[in-house]
Parts: sequence; C-alpha cells; structure tokens
Amino acid sequence: MRTISISLGLLTAMVTSACLAELQDENILASLPAGFKIDFQQRNKTMLISEMVPVKQSVKNWTEMVTVQVFYGLKVTPDQFKAGIEKELATACPRAGSHPVAQGPESGYPSMVWLQNCPINKATGKPEITWFKAIQGNDSFYVVQVAFKAWPSKEQITQWMGYLKEVTVCDTRLPDRACAAPGAAQPQPQ
Repeated sequence: MRTISISLGLLTAMVTSACLAELQDENILASLPAGFKIDFQQRNKTMLISEMVPVKQSVKNWTEMVTVQVFYGLKVTPDQFKAGIEKELATACPRAGSHPVAQGPESGYPSMVWLQNCPINKATGKPEITWFKAIQGNDSFYVVQVAFKAWPSKEQITQWMGYLKEVTVCDTRLPDRACAAPGAAQPQPQ
C-alpha cells in the first residue's frame, strides 16, 4: 500500500511502511487509493493541495476525486472550517445541503466528517457529492475530501467511509501519537 504523507510542506508518496520511520513532526496519513493517481499538486506559503483521480481520468475530467489539503498554521476548529465551506458552497450551489456524519477526537485531535450535496454545480452543470474529513492539528489544519459527480452506490459509500476512517494525523514529537501506515480498504474507481 502506498501512503501519502504530508509533513509540514513535503508531500511524499511512500511505497512501504518502513518509510514511516522517516516522518518528523506532525503529519497527515492518507493512502493513495488503488487505481488512483496523483494528478495535481500545488504548494504555496499557506497551503498544500494534492488531488487524486482514477488512473484514466484527470482533474479536468473526473467522476471521483480525493483531495488532501494542509493549511499551514490555520487555527480553526472543524466546526468553524465547515461553516466557512458551507458559506462558500451556498454561492456556488444555492440548493446545497450539508449533513453531519461524525465528530469527535481521533488520535487526540478534534475531527469532523460531513457530507455536502450540490444538486447542480453552477460551474460544471453536474451534481457534486462530497464527504469531508477535517482534522484540527497542533501545527496545521488538515482536510481530506472524497467527491463524486453522481450519487455513489451503497458499496462505494461503505468503502470510502472506511477510507476516511483510516485518515489520521500523527506527531512524532508526541509518544502517544505514533505514526503508523493507514490500513484502509482500498476503494476501487467506478
């Protein structure tokens, strides 16, 4: 299994869990789903973004997309971040809905998972269904999104919820937050 580790500005696709020993400080760990590729990455002084799509798709033409974002030094709660996303979505998709899925500490970090449903995105003319997982780290704020351009099947929802459950933040400076490779079920592109 390959793991994406975002370590204070460095996105590294790691091939084995042995590489986890090289992690330093606070990191987000999210597996690269089977059948997916990293198709876009960008970094600036405030944020790092990595977008993954099925191998035969691109960020310009996708049906499923996983996005990992690190907001360096951002000090907000998951609730505050969610409220900001909802405000932005209301402009892009006036009929959008937002539904909580789970909230509470994970590995000692405040986290939240929610679903946003946009019946018709004005920019694409297509529906967009997105699950968000937001984690409030000590150094940065971390977000993983799993998005679809059509309502996913029950099996896809189960697989991707398992994927989001495995996304974690760890900190090598804290002995109780060891960095271990996520063991998520690997969702298959449709």
